[in-house]
Amino acid sequence: MSVRIQPSSQVDESAELGDGTTIWDLAQVREEARLGRDCIVGRGAYVGPGVRIGDSVKLQNYALVYEPAVLGDGVFIGPAAVLTNDFYPRAVDPDGKQKRGGDWEAAGVV
Repeated sequence: MSVRIQPSSQVDESAELGDGTTIWDLAQVREEARLGRDCIVGRGAYVGPGVRIGDSVKLQNYALVYEPAVLGDGVFIGPAAVLTNDFYPRAVDPDGKQKRGGDWEAAGVV
């Protein structure tokens, strides 16, 4: 068995893909992500840096899985679902100042 990666997808060279995994068109798998055996990453799906995915996981089209998510074996993520990572998501802080990337605390979706 082998890994199947469509030409229009982007898979970082540091990502690890298990045997039998398929990455469909326009999907993106970022640096240090690890996917188990027999996974399917659908069209336009996103797997963030350092995300850990077990065996036989299906990410449907345009699903977004942000770091530091950890998904066990056999998980199904439906089309266009978003697994985010901020306990208190807001565009602005209590003083009205716009929040930036460093203003949030990463919280893994498990």
